[in-house]
Amino acid sequence: MTFVDGPVRVTVPATSANLGPGFDTLGLALDLRDTLEAEVTPGGLVVEVEGHGADDVPLDESHLVVRAMRATFERLGQQPSGLRLSCTNVIPHARGLGSSSAAIVGGVWLARELVAGGRLLLDDDGLLDLAAQMEGHPDNVAPALLGGFVISGQDADGTFWAVPGSVDPRVSAVVFVPATPVSTDAARGLLPSEVPHADAATNAGRAALLVAALSGSPEHLLRATQDRLHQEYRRPAMPQSLALVEELRADGVAAVVSGAGPTVLAFADGTGTPTTAGLLARCPDGWGVHALAVSGEGVSAG
Repeated sequence: MTFVDGPVRVTVPATSANLGPGFDTLGLALDLRDTLEAEVTPGGLVVEVEGHGADDVPLDESHLVVRAMRATFERLGQQPSGLRLSCTNVIPHARGLGSSSAAIVGGVWLARELVAGGRLLLDDDGLLDLAAQMEGHPDNVAPALLGGFVISGQDADGTFWAVPGSVDPRVSAVVFVPATPVSTDAARGLLPSEVPHADAATNAGRAALLVAALSGSPEHLLRATQDRLHQEYRRPAMPQSLALVEELRADGVAAVVSGAGPTVLAFADGTGTPTTAGLLARCPDGWGVHALAVSGEGVSAG
């Protein structure tokens, strides 16, 4: 196996999973992208980080991008003698916008690109399998890989799958980002082991409607984003986020908790529209806010 000369650069989009009723299966890529650059060196490991996490993430083999790269090199059959990695992070960490999935997807993509003929040795299905294994579920890594709106899951035999859906060009998002993070494990730990059959049935119908609403009927997004499986159970970890969701929905805005939270995503009708401007003005004090297009492109050469 031969490694390529010189650096390889990649960009990876933020993602929002669940989107209300699509728990652990629906995800959307958003136009907020981290940039990663890596190259093979004669020896050692150098990790440089700018932006989100610069003062917090480890700069050694435990860095998530490095771990993803190592797993990919292992799958390909050879580790390089040394690595240099540079990360410019704009996706907020621990906010429900797929920062860990972006790191994993960026890492597996970089490692494959650093191997001559890497795409022949490991196809995109292989990348999805690697990334989903590391993340534990595919709902964020799939749209980070493929872009757009993706329905994904895992079969009983452990096989991960992802199917792209279509997104109406009128659909965009406004994300409200709290200053305080919430870990995915903490948010998931609040979920019950069982839910009422009526709630499961309602969510199944809403998730099906959401696929149709996103693809060509955005006027149904408010109804389609109703959730009865996970958001309310997570209120103790993010009461302000759930309060904002309720406030927006009461005004007819299709708002949901993004991923495991605490970010709130509100569907809008494009960047620069009066609707989007009105949503931006509703950002709570101390929070960040972004008006984002849906990213039709997943991970890609930078």
